[in-house]
Amino acid sequence: MKYVICSENDLADMVQGYGFLPLLRNRIPGFSVEEHTPPEYWFAENADGPWEWKGPVIQRTGCAYGKFFSGRAGFISREWYCDFANYRRDGYDLDARYDDGLMRLQDKRVYDVLAGTSSLLSREWRRQAGIKNRGEFDAIVSRLQMQGYVITTGFEYAIDKNGNAYGWGLSRYSTPEVFFGADFIDHVYDRAPEASGERVVSRLCQICPNATMEQITRILRF
Repeated sequence: MKYVICSENDLADMVQGYGFLPLLRNRIPGFSVEEHTPPEYWFAENADGPWEWKGPVIQRTGCAYGKFFSGRAGFISREWYCDFANYRRDGYDLDARYDDGLMRLQDKRVYDVLAGTSSLLSREWRRQAGIKNRGEFDAIVSRLQMQGYVITTGFEYAIDKNGNAYGWGLSRYSTPEVFFGADFIDHVYDRAPEASGERVVSRLCQICPNATMEQITRILRF
């Protein structure tokens, strides 16, 4: 099906239809929100576009959003996120990954702050984690998202005197266990990680039939 994104509804439909959808151009031609959206919808002064639709689409579809694709942001539908997380986690919950020496202590400490809450805005999380350097914090969050332990659940914006939202918006984060609940907790490790990886690769081959296996492998690498 050919998707053209001109509204929040269109974006939600494509996220659900594809299952995996990067926000911006990447190594696979045609595999992004950007390439399916007319240019006039990006950062227009008097109209919303994909940047503003991200949060509502997350809430509407219950999808995951985060830096999942070689460190680049995108959407993964609720239907497919269990397999993605299982593959990226390689069957490990976070404590087991740390115990086996596969995670940095700083990353675990930052994760533990978030895991003790229902959700946190980025600035709240960084402050509670005691990290002053924003770049360092962003790198940790990116690793946790790529590994399948953290997702973005929405965006909150400053409000001007007329009640209009403005600015880039602050990310709100949560763990998949909290956001998806029992459906995720009970089923994330149902399959062997290799089987989940094969399902994810097969799905990407379906929605990107002209992509090479090298392109698909590289976009899934972390």
